[in-house]
Amino acid sequence: MRTPSLRATRNVQHTLNVGILAHVDAGKTSLTERLLFDTGVIDRLGGVDTGDTQTDTGDIERQRGITVRSAVVSFTADHTQVNLIDTPGHADFVAEVERALGVLDAAVLVVSAVEGVQAHTRLLMRTLRGMGLPTLLFVNKIDRSGARDAGLLDDIRRRLSPRVVAMTRVTRIGTPEARALPLSLDDPSVLASTGEVLAECDDALLARVVDGPPPTAADLRAVLAEQVGGARVFPVYFGSALSGEGVGALVDGMTGLLGPAVRTPYARGAATGSDEEGGESRAATAPRGTVFAVDRGPGGERRAYLRLFAGELAPRRRVTLLRREADGSTGHHTGRITSLHVVGHDGHDATVLTAGNIGRITGLPGVRPGDRLSRDEHGGNATPLLPAPTLRTTVRPRHPSPGAAARLHAALLELADRDPLIHAEAEPDGATRVLLYGEVQKEIIAATLVRDHGIEADFAPSAIICVERPAGSAEACEEMGWRAPTPDGRWATVGLRVDPLAHGSGCAFRYETELGALPPAFHRAVEESVHAGLREGPGGWAVTDCAVTLVRSAFVGPLSTAGDFREVTRLVLRRALARAGTRVYEPCHAFEADVPLDCLAPVTACLARLGAHIRRTSGGTSSWLVEGVLPARAAPEAQRALPGLSHGEGVWWSRPDGDRPLEGKP
Repeated sequence: MRTPSLRATRNVQHTLNVGILAHVDAGKTSLTERLLFDTGVIDRLGGVDTGDTQTDTGDIERQRGITVRSAVVSFTADHTQVNLIDTPGHADFVAEVERALGVLDAAVLVVSAVEGVQAHTRLLMRTLRGMGLPTLLFVNKIDRSGARDAGLLDDIRRRLSPRVVAMTRVTRIGTPEARALPLSLDDPSVLASTGEVLAECDDALLARVVDGPPPTAADLRAVLAEQVGGARVFPVYFGSALSGEGVGALVDGMTGLLGPAVRTPYARGAATGSDEEGGESRAATAPRGTVFAVDRGPGGERRAYLRLFAGELAPRRRVTLLRREADGSTGHHTGRITSLHVVGHDGHDATVLTAGNIGRITGLPGVRPGDRLSRDEHGGNATPLLPAPTLRTTVRPRHPSPGAAARLHAALLELADRDPLIHAEAEPDGATRVLLYGEVQKEIIAATLVRDHGIEADFAPSAIICVERPAGSAEACEEMGWRAPTPDGRWATVGLRVDPLAHGSGCAFRYETELGALPPAFHRAVEESVHAGLREGPGGWAVTDCAVTLVRSAFVGPLSTAGDFREVTRLVLRRALARAGTRVYEPCHAFEADVPLDCLAPVTACLARLGAHIRRTSGGTSSWLVEGVLPARAAPEAQRALPGLSHGEGVWWSRPDGDRPLEGKP
């Protein structure tokens, strides 16, 4: 039954964009479904098991019961339109989650009352705290056998944040009759416990708690809203997405604690109907926004989901989207909006996108997640640097036939275009190489190829991706002689210098020659050949974190061609890299292993044998939590070994986390 207090109110005064995040199977998609039902958006509850939820719309998502792509739905409560972004929970799709984080005003982190705080939950909370995003915690499944409340709240304080405030209490936990009852600041014990938590971040409040006059309930409500908005305190709501218990209190928290007064400057301007430039009208402000998801419409058209932070957009407007390419350069492409629908809006205002809202846009064929409608770095939260994929596989058609390899390659390129971090490139033998985050992602790609393209494919066993970095600086040059070509018959002179850059810088191409010394076509040939040549260094891996500078160039009028410059550049770059020397780096995973008390020694011994660096060991009351870094190639073996070393009770989690020099032969 719907909660009457949650019925939708159409007199919207502001918009709130909230991400629903969780470890896989914690119940975030079920929570999204319940929110839509209780606020009157849908008339029937869908289910993950039955495959009829509002956000898992793809056939693969419905069949597997997991979220693969971010989805946006909307409801209205207490004069607030809440756009819910349901994100994947599986670690293989972490890039999809982190792209969505940059367009959020706040987040709801779902924790299972049965499984408790899991490793991916910790990662998500660290990311949210690092970004300063206001976050509400919803402890789901209180009506399931094995659910915990007080003990789980202690775990949340220990593993997620010590500054949490319980907003509800539970009766008959772990039974179908479990109830979540709101806690009131009018209760003296609640007032005292909440005041102690809030006083840790507020000296003035601390003085009143210690010396008086004691703060009133109204005082604490104001301080609570301020500290929640500043991501210094995190409210915790207990409930059940299946029964609806506690969901009403969660919605009250969204509309009451995450209002426009506590959000980021861009979101705050959007909520009040003006932009951050103070006084400029939306129409006069250049639109700024971020594309965070792309899908296909019923007719196969490409649809982009864009969060607008400033200005406004309408159909038929021509826009320019900027993106950062894999090589570190900035590219752009233009297009004209053919259709636009504002998420959560109907009627006359459904096709004019204003700041603070999310629009579904068509007419931009080259659009990709991460594209920015902005010429500066503003227009969203600063998302953490996405981890690069650490696996690669080779894909071939299962049934070879004329043109099968080309069709498979085109299909994989189309999939990679939806997700820029799935890089696909052709191999010399006609197969296609694909970069991945994990084995589940491989299974999803295989199923998508069958569903969308009718192509069955075979994937080679996944291999770890290493990179090379220059060990030093070096130059090389190939010059034409006096009225003679280079020794291999090319009419081109090219000199290149290779310099190392800081880790994470990517690759850069620079000039020290005079601008105009070469025709534009020859300049392009050199630059493109440098980027192509860096894809495979002396050790056979892509070279990164380096600058390649053109230090010398010459050509002969009618004799030189762009092809000459491509071939000479390739030769010179290879020579410069060999002189500079490169070192191979292997990817690493940050890991967490939660093991029983008597299993610490065998587990740490196994991790040490696999090359792990243990950063921290904590706990020691009911279990040990071992945290550290190990080579990505060793993560699967560690995961397989953990059950046997921990009586089947150990819990393992890992995710990509940088790299380190590879010892021995790659």
